[in-house]
Amino acid sequence: MTFWRTLLPALLIYPSLTFAASKEIVELSRDVALLQEQMRAMQRSQDEKFSAIQVLVQQALDAANKTSTSVALLQNNLQQSFKDQQKSVVDPVVGVGAKLDQMSTDVSALRESVSDITSQMGKLQQQMTDLGNAVRTIQAPPAAPPPANGAGPGLATTTAGGLPPVPAETLYQNANRDRNGGKDDLALQEYSDYLKYYGDSSLAPNAQFYIAELHAKQNNLDQALAEFDMVLEKYPDNSKTPDALYMKGATLVKLGKRTQGKQEFCELVTRFPSNDLAGKARSQVKALGLTCGPAAPVKRKKS
Repeated sequence: MTFWRTLLPALLIYPSLTFAASKEIVELSRDVALLQEQMRAMQRSQDEKFSAIQVLVQQALDAANKTSTSVALLQNNLQQSFKDQQKSVVDPVVGVGAKLDQMSTDVSALRESVSDITSQMGKLQQQMTDLGNAVRTIQAPPAAPPPANGAGPGLATTTAGGLPPVPAETLYQNANRDRNGGKDDLALQEYSDYLKYYGDSSLAPNAQFYIAELHAKQNNLDQALAEFDMVLEKYPDNSKTPDALYMKGATLVKLGKRTQGKQEFCELVTRFPSNDLAGKARSQVKALGLTCGPAAPVKRKKS
């Protein structure tokens, strides 16, 4: 009896417990299903975003490839254009340069030929002068006897009628020999005699320059300056003009006339820029702390 009393309440309570458990299971199943749905939704969203990102990445790769192709094409076009320009510009310039080199060679050869002709004409002029002097000497009366003490070796003495005693070439060579041998006074006399008798010959500018140079060597600066002026005034265009300009500038600087000396140096640089003395003249101007301004012609007296 007691057993049934105990079992009966239990049987009455069990259905309620079973119903409660079933309800929790149902709710739990519903929550799980909802969670699974949310996960599937998240998965779909991620897949869609990933697909969109893949599309964007692919588009970026395509754009980069197109840009690389365009750059490569542009580079090839530029290289081809540069080659075409080089072919159309550089090659003609090279050809012109070759022609200029050939012209320079031809001009140098022509200059040497003219120099040779000038030298030959100078020698011919001296020979004609010597021949004329010889004819005048033959036609002149006999010369008076020389003085007892005689003239020094190498000194030019005159013959009767004021004719030169020796040919021009011999007198000039004697003067050069004595100058190189340190016989300055004797060389001065011989160069002076050469100018006296052969002042119109092709070597007269050289003789005049050496006279000025010898005075400068002897520190007769005022006399040297006057003689250099003679070179520039009496023989304005000759091979010794650059030397005379440089030496006159140096002499003026020694005399304390820096500005006038600079003018001579600058004239040398302007008129003879390719001459070897032009570089020395620039150095002299720089050493004076001066500069060559706009070229101003130096007025010289005409002899």
